[in-house]
Amino acid sequence: MNSVEQTRCGFVALIGAPNAGKSTLLNKLVGSKVSIVSRKVQTTRSLVRGIVLEDTAQIIFVDTPGIFAPKRRLDRAMVTSAWGGAGDADIIALLVDARRGIDDETADILSKLPDLKQKKILIINKIDTVESEKLLILAEEINAKLPFAVTFMISALKGFGTAAIMKKLATMVDQGPWLYPEDQISVAPLRAMAAEITREKIFERLHEELPYQSTVETESWKEQIDGTVRVEQTIYVTRDAHKKIVIGEGGQMLKSIGTAARGDISEIAETKVHLFLFVKVRENWIDDPERYREMGLEFPKN
Repeated sequence: MNSVEQTRCGFVALIGAPNAGKSTLLNKLVGSKVSIVSRKVQTTRSLVRGIVLEDTAQIIFVDTPGIFAPKRRLDRAMVTSAWGGAGDADIIALLVDARRGIDDETADILSKLPDLKQKKILIINKIDTVESEKLLILAEEINAKLPFAVTFMISALKGFGTAAIMKKLATMVDQGPWLYPEDQISVAPLRAMAAEITREKIFERLHEELPYQSTVETESWKEQIDGTVRVEQTIYVTRDAHKKIVIGEGGQMLKSIGTAARGDISEIAETKVHLFLFVKVRENWIDDPERYREMGLEFPKN
């Protein structure tokens, strides 16, 4: 290990409008699934931290919920969490979807960023979907509104340009000791990551039928004598009709969700997992402070 004077360490907050590609980028940089991804906007609800080593630097990325105009209590909690993550970071990385450009949500973020004094970088994502000339114009327009220390153009999904981000950030974070062990890739406990994985599988299969009012909690995580893990999770929904959707005809939907989730959970647990899923109706969970604490969110009182 290098001396403290030689090592660097810092927090980088990934912020942006919903579906800008923050979670996809985080997973690509870490090289493992630490944040869930879906076609449904506002999928990431709480702060997710992924840890990456680049040369002598340890960079802790914070994937924040997408920033949008909140309408519900859960929305407000997510947006507050996102800005809190940005305010606590050493560097702020704004992700912009190249196809959407400076839409209302990105414009609102740009108007608030000058209040934060941290170093800022701009990441224009999904460049494989837009002509090069339009990309250059977009980069100029954004930097005219708020000058960034450096601008990157990437495709998080395909991995284009991500190595350049790491090399630059490794020089931008401050000198200091690493905060986490060399082989650690996430701050989230396995129980929490497992719950998020199952929630991702629900979104993948039911993004049209099931509203946002669903959540997953890992009720039990027990290591067995044979080295396997028994995991029990409860999927909470707000209506009986939603429960029927999640279970599906003859239990087939729930079985499909469980099979897909078990594979990813086994990968992060590095052992065989026996996953048992239950579905319960909890009508007012979205107004229950305890549920927000489970998600790592502060409960908005007003």
